Amino acid sequence: MFRQILYTQWKWSRLVVLLAVLAGCALPVLSVQHTAYTNPSDWEARQMLGQLQSWGVLYPVLATVLAVIVAMVAWAADHRGRHVYALSLPLPRWHYALLRFGAGAVLLVAPILALWVGAVLASSTLTVPPGLHAYPTELAVRFGLALFVAYATFFAISAGTPRTAGYILGALGVLIAVQFIAQAGDVNLPVLTWIWDRLSIWPGPLDVFTGRWMLIDV
Repeated sequence: MFRQILYTQWKWSRLVVLLAVLAGCALPVLSVQHTAYTNPSDWEARQMLGQLQSWGVLYPVLATVLAVIVAMVAWAADHRGRHVYALSLPLPRWHYALLRFGAGAVLLVAPILALWVGAVLASSTLTVPPGLHAYPTELAVRFGLALFVAYATFFAISAGTPRTAGYILGALGVLIAVQFIAQAGDVNLPVLTWIWDRLSIWPGPLDVFTGRWMLIDV
C-alpha cells in the first residue's frame, strides 16, 4: 500500500520535487560565487558574511514553498474525489493519513540531500578566512528540520476541507503580514507580539526558521 501511495504522490509532485532538488543544490553554490577571495582581508570577510546572509533568506523560503506544495498535493486527489477512495480502503483513517504523510516525507529527502551536496561543493571551493568555518552539514540539517516542520503543519491543515485550510492559511498570512507591518512602522501590538514570540522563539515551532542561515560563519 505504501509503495502505491508513494508512487502516486511522486507522479503528482515530481516536477516540484525535481525543481527543488536543482534549487537546493544550486543555492549554496550561487551564494559563494562572488565571495571567492584568495587571501581575504577582515573587510572582505565581513563582506562575505553579509552576502551569505542576504542569500540565507532563500533557504527558509524554499523549505516553506516546497512543504506547502507537497502537503497540498498529497490531499488534492482525495478532496476532488470527496475522500471516496480513502473511505473504501480497509484501513483506519489514521493509518491512511500516516501513509500519505510518510510518502510525502520520503519525497522531501531528495531536496535535503541535494542542498547538502551543494553546500559541500560550495564550501570546498571557497577559501574560508581564519576564524570562520564552513557548516554544510549543519545547514542541510537545519533546512531539513524547517522543511519537515512546515510539511507537518501544512499537511495537517490540508487534511481538512479546502475551506477550512483556506481559513487557517489566511489567518496565518494575516498574522504574519500585520506583524511585519507593525515592526516596519515601529508600532507595538502586544497581543500579536506575544503570539509571534510564542511561535518564533524557542521552544516555538517556528524557531528553526528565524535567525541567520549561514553556510560560512564564526
